Formats: sequence, C-alpha cells, structure tokens
Amino acid sequence: MTRQRHFLWGAVIVALVLLASSVVAKGGFRRYWKLQGDVRALEERRAKLTDENARLRREAQALQDDLPTIERAAREELGFVKQGELVLSLEGR
Repeated sequence: MTRQRHFLWGAVIVALVLLASSVVAKGGFRRYWKLQGDVRALEERRAKLTDENARLRREAQALQDDLPTIERAAREELGFVKQGELVLSLEGR
C-alpha cells in the first residue's frame, strides 16, 4: 500500500474511534439527544402555560368588569347568598 493509502485508513480509523466515543460518552450525542428531548418538553409546557395565562387574564378581567361573573365567584368561592335566598346543603355524611 502506498503512504497516502495508509494515511487515509489511519484517518478513517481515528474518525470512527472519535465517533464511537462521542456516541457512548456522557457528554456526547447521548447528552445532545436527551437535551433535545428536554427542549421539546419545555416548549410544550411553555405553550400550555401561555394558554393558562391567557385564560387567567380573561378571568381576572371578567372579575373586574362583568357583574354576573363577580356574583358567580362570590357565590361559588365565598359562599355568599342574596338576601331572602334559602341555602340547602346536600353534603353526605
């Protein structure tokens, strides 16, 4: 074999060893793939939180401006009743 061919095979072997070590190494491709999965999961969570924030903003605005919404919240969350209303509790024991 010629000197160039020996050099080429040596370079191929070195490249294969480096590739193999990168695949199995803790900070190599395995870490990259795991981090890519983490990024996707965080992007999904961010999208859900963005939707939840928008819903909460709409609810907060309604609690400031919309009288039926304010009344519903006072009844459901604070247990308020209007004067003259009868409250029946149907809780089991």
